[in-house]
Amino acid sequence: MTSPAIHPCFLGPYGENDALLEKLVVEFLRDHVYWRRNFHPEDPPAIPTGAAGEPAFREFEARMRRELHALSASLKKSVPFHSPRYIGHMVSDLLLPGLLAQFLTLPYNPNNVSLDAAPVTIDLELKAGLQLARMLGYVDDPARPDCAFGHLTSGGTLANFQSLRLALALKAFPVALRAVSPPGLDVPEDDWAAFNLAPAAGIDLLERWTAWLAHCPTPQRRQWRQRLAAERLESLGLADFLARHPTLSTPRVLAPVTAHYSWSKGMKLMGLGRAQLELVPERGMRTDIDALETMLARYEHDRQPVLMVVGVLGSTEFGTIDPIHELVAARERWAMRGLGFGVHVDAAWGGYLATLFREADGRLRALADMREEYRDFPAPEVHAAVGALGQADSITVDPHKLGYIPYGAGAFLCRDQRAMALLAEDADYVFTPGEDGDYFQRFRQLGRYIPEGSKPGAAAAAVYVTHRVLPLDHEHFGQLPRESILATEAFRTAATRFSARLRDRVTCRIPFEPDSNLICLALNPAGNRDVATMNRFVRALHRDLCYDPRQPLQSREFFGSMTTLRPEVLGAGETADILASLGLDPATLDAGGDDDDRLVILRHTLMNPFLLDTGNGISYLEMYFEHLERRATALLAAAA
Repeated sequence: MTSPAIHPCFLGPYGENDALLEKLVVEFLRDHVYWRRNFHPEDPPAIPTGAAGEPAFREFEARMRRELHALSASLKKSVPFHSPRYIGHMVSDLLLPGLLAQFLTLPYNPNNVSLDAAPVTIDLELKAGLQLARMLGYVDDPARPDCAFGHLTSGGTLANFQSLRLALALKAFPVALRAVSPPGLDVPEDDWAAFNLAPAAGIDLLERWTAWLAHCPTPQRRQWRQRLAAERLESLGLADFLARHPTLSTPRVLAPVTAHYSWSKGMKLMGLGRAQLELVPERGMRTDIDALETMLARYEHDRQPVLMVVGVLGSTEFGTIDPIHELVAARERWAMRGLGFGVHVDAAWGGYLATLFREADGRLRALADMREEYRDFPAPEVHAAVGALGQADSITVDPHKLGYIPYGAGAFLCRDQRAMALLAEDADYVFTPGEDGDYFQRFRQLGRYIPEGSKPGAAAAAVYVTHRVLPLDHEHFGQLPRESILATEAFRTAATRFSARLRDRVTCRIPFEPDSNLICLALNPAGNRDVATMNRFVRALHRDLCYDPRQPLQSREFFGSMTTLRPEVLGAGETADILASLGLDPATLDAGGDDDDRLVILRHTLMNPFLLDTGNGISYLEMYFEHLERRATALLAAAA
C-alpha cells in the first residue's frame, strides 16, 4: 500500500488534491498583486480603473479567452503522464511543492544569469546545487575550498555538454601553463605529462598558479594572465592548440554502450568529433571493466590521451547501473601510470535514487539496513557504485525526471568548485568586475560559468523548495523512489506469473535484471523461431500502448514504450544467450528482411508512486499484465 506520507505530495491521478493546489495558487497570486501595489503605492494606476469596460479591452479579452479555451481543449489530447496507467517514458505526475513554487515565481520572471537579473532565485539555484551535492556524496560546505558546485540546465543533455567543456578545459590548462612557464612555478616536464594530469592534480596546479599570480605586482599580473590566455585551448581552438603541441592528439571519451545519444551530440558540438567517442563493451548492460582496462592499455601504448570515462547511473533503456566504484579506482590506477582522465557519471535518470542511500546527516546508509526494506534491492555492487559517487569528477542529474519537477530542470555538478574558474567568461554589461569573494559572491555571477545566456529562475525555485519540503534522504524524499523500487519488484513477480500463465502461448523474458525502476520484457510467440515474426508481434502489442492522435485517450487502457536490443551493442555472447532464451533461430537475425536486424522489446518506467495497491484493492501492475495477456491472446488468435 502506498505510504500515507506521499498522499499530499501530488495533485493526484484523479485530482484528489485540487482544493489544496487551487487555494495556494490563488493565495500567492493575490500576494504577488499585493507586492506590485506596494512597490510605490504613491504612484497612480497606469491602467485606468474603467479600462475593463472599453470596447478594445473587451475585444482583447474575448480573443484571449478564445485562444486559451482552444489551447485548453487541445491539451486534453496530451499523454496522461499523471496516471498510474502510464508506464512508458521517464515522466510522471509533478510534486506540488515544485509546481507551486514555479507558479509562484513565474510572474516575477527572474533570469538566473546574474545577481541584477535574479537577486533571489540565483541564490536558490546555488543552494539547490549544494542540496544535490550532499545527496550525491560531494562536499557541500561552501566555506571549504574543495566544496562542490552545481547549477541547473535545461536537461541532462546540456549538463553532459558542460561536463565535456569542463573536462577539456581542465585537461588543456596544464599544457598552456607549461607553454608560458612562470618562473618558480613547478610545471609538468613535457606536454604529454601536462595533458595527462589527473583532474585533482590539474586543480592543484590551478591553485598554485593562482597563488603565484597573487604575489605578482598588478601590471605583471595582468601580463601573465594575457600570456596564459593566448596559449589556452579556449582561445586557440582545438586545431591550433594541437598544432602548437604536435606530440598531442584529440583526446578520446569512453562511454558505455548504454550511454545516451547526447554524448554523440556533445562530441560534435565541442569539436572533438564523433569518431573520438568510443563505446565500452557491456556485460549485462553494465560497463565491462575488463574491456575498459584493455582499451586503456591500448591507449597508453599508442600515446592516445583520454578525456574522460563515462559511467551511467540508471540507463535510460534498461535501468542498469555501471560500477562507478571501479571506474574511479581505474582513474586512480591509470593516473599513477601517467594516463590521466576524468570520470563523469551520467545520473540523469538514477541520480535521485541516491536519496534511498542517504541518512539525514548525509552519511551513506549501510547495505544491511537497506536490504531489510526490499526483496533484492540494492545489489552489493549497486550500493558500492552509489557510495562512490562522491569520488566522481562530475555528475549529471535531472530533477525533471525522478525529482518530479516540471521540465526543464537538469543539473550539472562538479566535485571541486575551484575547477570552474577555467570556464569563467566576462561580459562587462552583465557581470560586475572585482574580487570574486566567497562562494556565493563568486557564483552569483552565474552566467560567467554556464553555457546559457538566459535561464529561468522559476525552475530553480521549484527545485530548491521541493528539496526543502522533502529533504534528500531516505526518510523524506526517498519515500518516492522507495515506492518505485517496490513497484519494480512487484512487476518482476507479476511478470513471472504472467509467463507461467502464457507458457504454452508466449515466451516471456526479462532480458536484463534492472538495478533501478526501469524494466523491459521480451515476448515471443511460443514455438516461433523467426526474429522478424517476434518483432511484428511486439510492435503490434506496442501499438496498443502508444499514443494515437486519431483515437481518444480513453481508448488506451495503458501507455507503454518500446526499445530494441541490437547485436552490435549486445556482443556475440549475449546476443546468442538472449536468442536462445527466447527460442529464436540465430540464422533469422539480420537475414535480409525488413525487421530482423534487432530484437524489439517492451520497456516500462515505474516511477508513478501509485502503481501498487492504494487501499482500494487495485494494483495497476496486475491490471497491466491482465491487459497484456488479453492483447497477446487476441493477436495470436488473429494470426492463427
